[in-house]
Amino acid sequence: MALTDMQIRKANKGEKIIKLSDGGGLQFSITPTGSKLWRLACRDSQGTQKKLAFGAYPIVGLGH
Repeated sequence: MALTDMQIRKANKGEKIIKLSDGGGLQFSITPTGSKLWRLACRDSQGTQKKLAFGAYPIVGLGH
C-alpha cells in the first residue's frame, strides 16, 4: 500500500527505528532522534540484505 503525505507527516518518533513500507522494498524510516529518511531495501547476489539511502524528508518527498 502506497504511503500518503499525511501518514508521513503524522508519523512520530519512538524508542526504536520505525519503518513504514511503501512497497517494492521502499521504506520510510523514523529514527529515535526524529529524522525521517527514505531507504530502499534489496538483496545482493549472495542474498545479503543491503539498504540504499535516498535522502531525508521533506527534501526528498513523495513525488506522486
